[in-house]
Amino acid sequence: MMSTTDLWWITLGLGAVVIAVVAVLLIMIVVAAKRIDRHAAEVWHTGKGIARNTAAIWQLQQTNTTAGQILAGAAAIAVTAESIDRRLAALPGALAALLGKK
Repeated sequence: MMSTTDLWWITLGLGAVVIAVVAVLLIMIVVAAKRIDRHAAEVWHTGKGIARNTAAIWQLQQTNTTAGQILAGAAAIAVTAESIDRRLAALPGALAALLGKK
């Protein structure tokens, strides 16, 4: 049969083993967390690079919208210019008819 002293030493030994296992697990968790943090920083850095590289695409879409508006304005100017051109082409005949009547 075990004495109280023997039982005390066994309990102390088991407690030490449990504490050692918990300490090892905590160390493993800290190491894994640092590795995750390092990878997260890499992902963050890469993501910022992607955002910087794709900003031009969004600006290009705005440029396309503005170019479309300019094209619509130019088309309206072309229609007006054609109307002016037709009227100028008809002007000599209108002047001749007007002067011929006097």
